[in-house]
Amino acid sequence: MTDAAPKVRTGQAPAPLGRDEFHMQFMRSFQDPAFGPVRSALAQVEEIAWTSYRDGRKAPVTQKAGSGFADPDYELSVEWRATRDRLLAAEKRQKDVATRSRVLLVVGAARNDGSCPGEISKTFRMAQWAQQALAESDIENDLLDLSLLTSGYDLHIHPCKGCVSTAMPLCHWPCSCYPNHGQRQTGDWMAEIYEKWVAAHGVIILTPVYWYQAPSVLKLMMDRLVCADGGNPDPTSTHGKHAQEAKALELAGWDYPKHLAGRAYGLVVHGDVAGAEGVRRDLADWLDWMGLIDAGKESALDRYVGYYTSYAASHEVLDADEKLQQEVRDVARSVAAAVGQLRTGWLTKPDAVVHPARPK
Repeated sequence: MTDAAPKVRTGQAPAPLGRDEFHMQFMRSFQDPAFGPVRSALAQVEEIAWTSYRDGRKAPVTQKAGSGFADPDYELSVEWRATRDRLLAAEKRQKDVATRSRVLLVVGAARNDGSCPGEISKTFRMAQWAQQALAESDIENDLLDLSLLTSGYDLHIHPCKGCVSTAMPLCHWPCSCYPNHGQRQTGDWMAEIYEKWVAAHGVIILTPVYWYQAPSVLKLMMDRLVCADGGNPDPTSTHGKHAQEAKALELAGWDYPKHLAGRAYGLVVHGDVAGAEGVRRDLADWLDWMGLIDAGKESALDRYVGYYTSYAASHEVLDADEKLQQEVRDVARSVAAAVGQLRTGWLTKPDAVVHPARPK
């Protein structure tokens, strides 16, 4: 192998849209006849959008990065910079011993009564029980309900583009792939979600099983958290998305920083007939890999609600399962205890001082 970075392979991406096809794609959002009276105004907006797409105006508002970055003169996205500054402020508060402990509760179900299902999820109810248990320890909680992706207006977690597989330094912390204004990939929720994770001392993920796997709303968030595990906090070091520079940077020696390591975690996974244990194990493996610390045996739960009974009566089955309700609360109590021990220094990750032979 030579000293030069490997060649960047290309040839997969389709050709850009032509003007006529762009028009059809753009107008799909305006099929309601109510837009009829403003067709001429829409045509003007479309022309600007076409120019932005054609010219690849991903980040139309930038400013020089300034001191503290590898290339102070690089034009850095103002939106990315604002997200990064919020994460730095959240990290500072999180490490301040004078602040109250904070636990993030992640609801991984896609169902809520504001969209097509017309009913709240059992997972949401479990999160409320966890909130009640956390309140016993005077711990702040932050509820992240991922079902809002199915009911919120123009709210998205756009998919991970896989930058890390080209080279780890090409995956920026926080993610710089979005927003991409030229591609109309906006309304990305992850900027706010990153801040919630950074601000937390502990995290509890509560989720149902969908087809033996984590629900899509949860998996979207998980994939976009890849930048928290080895991500590059300085996009100027790769001059944005310059793949060849990122390859060279990784091969010169990359430390794969774990930006969320040291937080405690708990898990509540429930299903109806199969898959709960597998999803719980997968989530635990993922969180362990990122350097989070499990809060003990009582903090990891997988159970079935209404095993092989009707979906229609599942909430009533959950009402009657008082042991499960207690177990969910115990997950929260376990995480609360772990957070307290972590913040006083009594609990630490035993292998934190060990440098892995394979850090990737």
